[in-house]
Amino acid sequence: GDESVAISVITASEMLHGIQRARTVEQLGKRQQFVSFVLELFPIIPIDLEVARHHARIWAELQARGELIGAHDLLIAASALAFGYGVMTFNAGEFARVPGLHVLNPATG
Repeated sequence: GDESVAISVITASEMLHGIQRARTVEQLGKRQQFVSFVLELFPIIPIDLEVARHHARIWAELQARGELIGAHDLLIAASALAFGYGVMTFNAGEFARVPGLHVLNPATG
């Protein structure tokens, strides 16, 4: 499609964390190169007050249903909703619990 792509600042942190966990110099170099490429290619969505409002609402809704998802995933979902994006993830099951969020699994389309 013709949809725009952006990355949550939380996803950026997770990618940078992956660099920190590299076990070899070769792995470190490859990860740094890949992450730098991705972070320069796509805009980064910040966490702002609008994201916080979405986050609080989603958190309360999922908590009331007993279907909480991970803290990082909750922030990513809130960011996507606040800025009008869907989420592409291999972890579609958790994100599918979030009302109104368009979720795409790259493995299944």
